[in-house]
Amino acid sequence: MTVAAALAAVLAVGALTYASRAGPILLLADRTMPHSVQRALRYVGPAVLSALVVSLIAGGDGVSGVDPEEVAAVAAGCLVAARTKNLIAALAAGMCVLWLGLWLS
Repeated sequence: MTVAAALAAVLAVGALTYASRAGPILLLADRTMPHSVQRALRYVGPAVLSALVVSLIAGGDGVSGVDPEEVAAVAAGCLVAARTKNLIAALAAGMCVLWLGLWLS
C-alpha cells in the first residue's frame, strides 16, 4: 500500500466517522427528545466510567494484576461518589489517593 493510499484511507474513515457522529446531532438539533431518552442519557457518563474501571480491574491479568493502590483509589472514588453524587469530586479523590499511594510505595 502506498503512502497516498494509506492517507486516503485514513481520511475517508475519519470523514465517515465524523459524519456518523455529527449527523444525528445536526438532524435532531431542533427537535425535543422524549423524556425517557433524556432520563436514559443521564446514565451514559457513569456507565462508561464504570466500564473503564471494571476493565482495568478485571483486565488481562485478572485480580492478581491489580495493585493495592489502585484498589484504594477505586474505593475512595466510590465512597466520594456515593456521598457527594459528584463525578468530578469522585475522580479527583480517586486520583489523589492513587498518587499518594504510588508516592508512598
